[in-house]
Amino acid sequence: MKPNLALRMAWKLVWQIILSAILAVFTCYLLIIVLERMTRNNNIQRRFIRELYYMFGEMPLMLFACFLLFITYMIVFNWRRFSYYDKLSRSVEHVAEGNFDDLIPVKQNNEVSLLAENINSLVLELKRSLDEERKAEQTKNELITNVSHDLRTPLTSIIGYLGLIEQDRYRDEVELRHYVQIAYAKAERLNVLIHDLFEYTRMRHDVIPFNKQAFNLVEMMKQLLVHHRLLLESANMKGNLISHSNELTLSGDPDKLVRVFENLLTNAISYGYAGGKVEIYLNQHNESAVIDIVNYGEAIPATALPHLFDRFYRVDKSRTENSGGTGLGLAIAKGIVERHGGTISVTSDGDSTNFRVRLPLS
Repeated sequence: MKPNLALRMAWKLVWQIILSAILAVFTCYLLIIVLERMTRNNNIQRRFIRELYYMFGEMPLMLFACFLLFITYMIVFNWRRFSYYDKLSRSVEHVAEGNFDDLIPVKQNNEVSLLAENINSLVLELKRSLDEERKAEQTKNELITNVSHDLRTPLTSIIGYLGLIEQDRYRDEVELRHYVQIAYAKAERLNVLIHDLFEYTRMRHDVIPFNKQAFNLVEMMKQLLVHHRLLLESANMKGNLISHSNELTLSGDPDKLVRVFENLLTNAISYGYAGGKVEIYLNQHNESAVIDIVNYGEAIPATALPHLFDRFYRVDKSRTENSGGTGLGLAIAKGIVERHGGTISVTSDGDSTNFRVRLPLS
């Protein structure tokens, strides 16, 4: 509300009172002149006027007439406002019935129009809150559906293969070990999914503890490539680290950030093996460290890029559960990076896919 609204309303009311009083006195004076001319040659009308003067007195009668005229002029001056109040009341009643797309018309330039603007702002904010609530409800339902599906698939396989073992429906010990191995792999995947889901939930509610300390990002990435050497070799790929500095000091939780880069590197190996290499670029830009993890395999479709960090989103819906992840890794990575005050993004074209992470330097 504007700070001078009360002052404007007070001045407007004073102006209306003064103008109504002046017009009432002037009109009353004109009526007296007209009545005198009308009754000059008419004895009946003259007698009627004298009776009124006798009953009420000349001055009280004039004051009463001026008062009625004053009230009339005040009503005339405020009639548009009264009409707008009625329209405002009907519009508010219409919005209260749930019609949030219909706003109150703002036609006048006074305190009533300001009230209408404030009500419109309230309606828009209420509509936005309801839309967010519906979106949150839809998100919760989708989460339950996705979790149920992803938990049920490996659990069904575990129950199925353990059922075959429990019923002795295997030919020999080799087939028995094969069934046990499959059930164990499915149980491991189930454990990973539950762990990722738990981690994502903690990240969403900002309850995951962070143990921040200073560390050298260059050394961390070197160790990361060493730990993934066997995985790179099995995919017939090479990992290269390109950095123009031997030290980039960050302040953060190294264990959590390792998980981010492990996820990005694992994805680059899993879906970029056709390119034969993964390259990690470390650069400093202003007060930030810029980490680019680039693979040269099949490009990610442009339609999938905006959703890549959404939970349970998978680019290739036809991937089997053995080759596909839980769909939570990138969502968790984004949460960890943002908790460190950084950003994560992805670009992909026909030649390469680049995941870029920006983190503030110490």
